[in-house]
Amino acid sequence: MGARFRVFLTQDQDKTRLNLRTADVPQKVKDRAEVIRLNAEGWYVEKIADHFKWTPQTVREVLHKWEKLGMEG
Repeated sequence: MGARFRVFLTQDQDKTRLNLRTADVPQKVKDRAEVIRLNAEGWYVEKIADHFKWTPQTVREVLHKWEKLGMEG
């Protein structure tokens, strides 16, 4: 198992991601926003991957993209 990866969100960032749950955006966008929120809340990559039925690598890619590009990621 690799090192633990964790992102941190400001209140505004967290609120934006929470609002995406009900926004008229593709499900893929909603899922990625939820991955970021769950990680920021302390969920481990492996637990998030199990929750979404994704591979841990996919979850890490979403988190790395967020870390590099922010909202555009």
